[in-house]
Amino acid sequence: VQLQASGGGLVQAGGSLRLSCAASIRTIRGYAMAWFRQAPGKEREFVAACSRTGGSGTCTYYADSVKSRFTMSRDNAKNTVYLQMNSLKPEDTAVYYCAADNSIIASHYRNDVQYDYWGQGTQVTVSS
Repeated sequence: VQLQASGGGLVQAGGSLRLSCAASIRTIRGYAMAWFRQAPGKEREFVAACSRTGGSGTCTYYADSVKSRFTMSRDNAKNTVYLQMNSLKPEDTAVYYCAADNSIIASHYRNDVQYDYWGQGTQVTVSS
């Protein structure tokens, strides 16, 4: 499984960006999909996740720091997940990674070590 993340860039505080993660597999159905981020000097942290089954209605796992500002969605037909980021803050600056796994259980969705497949990351920089 190869994951290709894109859509990062430089944006002012209060702005928006939309990240995409395309998977090079027959289908992402059955895969939990997630976004993590890592800021300089910090550990990688959970951002959002979609459960293994279903469509965008199952993308209901969010870190408290992004809840109500970020929205994750998945398009199983396009083998792609998205992260719509609104009201961006300077503290959102990080490299954003998408991850996938087809055997992870729900209680582990927020745990990065449980994911087997990772994209290369896309840089998001929010200026104040």
